[in-house]
Amino acid sequence: MDIRIDFATEDDLPQLADLLAELFMLESDFTPDREKQLRGLRLILNDPAIGRLFVLRVEGQVTGMANALITVSTAEGGPVVLLEDIIVSRTHRGMGLGRRLFDHVVAWASEQGMKRVTLLADGDNRSALAFYNNLEFELSNMVVLRKPLT
Repeated sequence: MDIRIDFATEDDLPQLADLLAELFMLESDFTPDREKQLRGLRLILNDPAIGRLFVLRVEGQVTGMANALITVSTAEGGPVVLLEDIIVSRTHRGMGLGRRLFDHVVAWASEQGMKRVTLLADGDNRSALAFYNNLEFELSNMVVLRKPLT
């Protein structure tokens, strides 16, 4: 099986929006909105200082993605990654591809000098929580709060 992970291109954006729709159907806080997702993906794609979009391809077809947003942590004293939107299509789950994608993103982050990888997961998404637990993520005492501005 030909498996590749690389950076997204403009041509990948429709498939990435499809994956985000699949992901947001699993998360209680979000509702898929293709135009919003495409707008957000383009913002990241067009400015690597914001972050990088990773694409998992199986036999040349987009089957997974990860969104690594870059910020600075004063606690860590340097750049860190907020890992968002990591998903493998339901037709390709259970094959170790999510782990492969995650390891690729973490290796990239380490090469870039990032000090930490943080992520958010829906509290009701038991399979995602089990996946991140297997990747040795630690629960944080921090609580996520949001205030929509628009």
